[in-house]
Amino acid sequence: MIKTTIIRSKKPRLKDPILIEGLPGVGHVGKLVAEHMVAELGAKKIMEIFSPHFPPQVIVEDDGTVRLVSNELYAYKTKGKHDLLILVGDHQSTSNEGHYELCGVFLDIVEEFKVKRVYALGGYGVGQLVETDTVLGAANNIELVRELKEFGVEFRANEPGGGIVGASGLMLGLGALRGIEAACLMGVTSGYLVDPKSAQAVLKVLCKILEIDVDMAALEERAAEMEKIVAKLREMEEGKTPVTSDEDLRYIG
Repeated sequence: MIKTTIIRSKKPRLKDPILIEGLPGVGHVGKLVAEHMVAELGAKKIMEIFSPHFPPQVIVEDDGTVRLVSNELYAYKTKGKHDLLILVGDHQSTSNEGHYELCGVFLDIVEEFKVKRVYALGGYGVGQLVETDTVLGAANNIELVRELKEFGVEFRANEPGGGIVGASGLMLGLGALRGIEAACLMGVTSGYLVDPKSAQAVLKVLCKILEIDVDMAALEERAAEMEKIVAKLREMEEGKTPVTSDEDLRYIG
């Protein structure tokens, strides 16, 4: 494979669709939200994207078979004004050039389906354990900033300080060049734990924006499990709990 390849199924007819991007990133926040939406809404896979810009590996399935790493696009028809396209995946690009190429591919798809707005999802890492449901935002036009503030999204001067790296940032920047409205919703997270609690906060805001209902029970369960892990970490930081060889902290990563 020397170039990005798209494998398509039957193209659905969608009503004024909105694209949700939830690829892996800080705290896996966006990935958790997007995959949860696909599962709970019963969205249908309509496209697979393979690229030499992904890591050179395969994923081993539970039955012992393997598959190439990929990104996938799902479609969901709502009862409201906008149907949804949901972009999920195993990895983002491993190179700067790949990020630009793949985001170009994603935006080609956006234009193909006549998507007028994109919501990129991610985490905002603060480098320490946090107890907050804050969702920060960034957008590629001021009208969208004003709109999202009405839904409780916070916009802070010079935050994130280092900008937004990867697909969640480039979808906004490159989208602006094509006249596509795009915003990034970022759940505040430690940055070194998979964070279903932060994902839950982002999903709540997104559901309000999209005027849809998504069952959050599975995310709530994962968040409760993570809270136990976080509590153990805090105790270890304070020296109250010794680290033993059988401590199961495999959620860290």
